[in-house]
Amino acid sequence: MLRVMVVDDQAMVREGFGALLDAQPGMEVVGTAADGAAAVRTALALAHEGRRPDVILMDVRMPVRSGIEATADVVAEATLTGTMVLVLTTFDLDDYVYAALRAGASGFLLKHAPASELVRAVRVVAAGEQLLDADLTRRLISHYLETRDAAQVDGAQHEHLAALTAKEVEVLELVARGLSNQELARRLFIAEQTAKSHVSRIFTKLSLRDRAQAVAFAYECGLVRPGA
Repeated sequence: MLRVMVVDDQAMVREGFGALLDAQPGMEVVGTAADGAAAVRTALALAHEGRRPDVILMDVRMPVRSGIEATADVVAEATLTGTMVLVLTTFDLDDYVYAALRAGASGFLLKHAPASELVRAVRVVAAGEQLLDADLTRRLISHYLETRDAAQVDGAQHEHLAALTAKEVEVLELVARGLSNQELARRLFIAEQTAKSHVSRIFTKLSLRDRAQAVAFAYECGLVRPGA
């Protein structure tokens, strides 16, 4: 049974999403919370009861402790190792979403996405894949690149990129464009396990945790550009 937690400061959102997800086969909503601090406390309590959430659906802007801070807390908690965070956002939260990905979120989804997309997103994230809405990713990265000071980009990124093989650079670019391991395999005419190995080596060489960080890195170092 896939265990899910819903965190949002709006009761109607918590109850609506909770009812939707709880009604799905093989899925159970094990807890809810109205702010980031309560989210971490509830997740830890559930873990101690042997019901650690597999996925936490996390709102960004909440009282007491934000979704960004709560995401970082969840990722840092050894007791919650394996718990994935799926951030809920709206179009005007680009800065917040970028910070959430940096904090360790496994992906993000627009609040007004169809119910079927929400259910799919939870399953995708629970399976260990990163979920990055394509349109929002472009807006997010474009906004980040427009507002950040170019001098803030660490020159070490380019050194790390130079350490990759030509094939690994190609794979990183495709990962940044949102391709899964299966899609990588089809595009490059290689076995899915080979694609997975390429991705794993890239993460190791670049000291990246997941696909979300890989996307950010690829855009930051100029390997991929918004709209390209």
